Amino acid sequence: MPLLPLHGHRALRARLDAAVRRDALPGSILLHGPRGAGKQRLAQWLGQRLLCDGAEPRPCGVCQQCRYALAGTHPDIHWFFPRPRLKDADPSLARVADDFREAIGERLKSGAYPPPPPQDGILISTIRAAVHSAVMAPALAARTLLIIGDADRMVVREGAEESAGAFLKLLEEPPSRGTIVLTSSEPGALIPTIRSRVVAIRVPAMSATDTAQVLAEPAMQAAVVAAGGPKHATDQLRIAGGAPGSLLDGNEWADALARAQRMLDAARGGDRREQVRTSLVQGRAGARGAFTTSLDALTVLLHESVRASAEGGNSRGAASSARALDAVEQAKERATGNTNPQLVTNELLRHLERLLT
Repeated sequence: MPLLPLHGHRALRARLDAAVRRDALPGSILLHGPRGAGKQRLAQWLGQRLLCDGAEPRPCGVCQQCRYALAGTHPDIHWFFPRPRLKDADPSLARVADDFREAIGERLKSGAYPPPPPQDGILISTIRAAVHSAVMAPALAARTLLIIGDADRMVVREGAEESAGAFLKLLEEPPSRGTIVLTSSEPGALIPTIRSRVVAIRVPAMSATDTAQVLAEPAMQAAVVAAGGPKHATDQLRIAGGAPGSLLDGNEWADALARAQRMLDAARGGDRREQVRTSLVQGRAGARGAFTTSLDALTVLLHESVRASAEGGNSRGAASSARALDAVEQAKERATGNTNPQLVTNELLRHLERLLT
């Protein structure tokens, strides 16, 4: 299965293409932007553009370089990302290469893959392998591309200063026939010595039209279903927010649905103590993003309630759930400001209690 077809980011692709044509593309680049907005797929496209030797406009999509790039098997595009720690205390370059060959094969089975688990990292053995790959002469094309996805997950432990220094030297002075692309959804988590050696390029969220095209891909639909994501296209489009890949984080969405269901149960139950406890859970959820995801999940549950009531001929129940949706949207607006998630949740639950009981 090849890489998922690329949709969107036309303006950014045009800028990168113009830089390639002027021979002005920086040697070390950081693509940063929302999680799930397609940064690693864009990096793969850049590799295809750089290696293509077919007819204009490039990438042509049909030359040998393009075919290998689209299949995710080009020997001159080296792709690294967070992985579990190998059992070997100090794995060889060959062992790391074998591990990534298997991992990339897994990603290419459908072309749509979930984010790496939080316990995975870009370990020092991966950094050594990345440096080794970057300095190798091209095997098939005229140049090489090194991609390090989720570069903010890089782990450099004490005693590995030599490998870390080699990587920093590589960023500062990339090979004459090589380009290095890091991607990150949290560029602030990158150490300053890395940020100072790359040219940062922001990858914006995708338009609604482009997001819908990504979500319409059969492989993407299958991956969203496998992750337990929203079932309806309208819910998927709204919750993706221009970053369709964010729907593939099954654990995050499952947790959000559980929190949303608890909010709904607390509102319908009318137990003020349970409502307070539920509000405090939202405060403990940590990042503000987790709270807004919970509100998105609550929107999905209420949409399903509207549909079920309407199909069952319960017009009153459908109207109540529709008014509850308006209340959730108001809570989302408040959540974008400097507000306490606990207070927002507590007020929302009281409002929903009046509407749904």
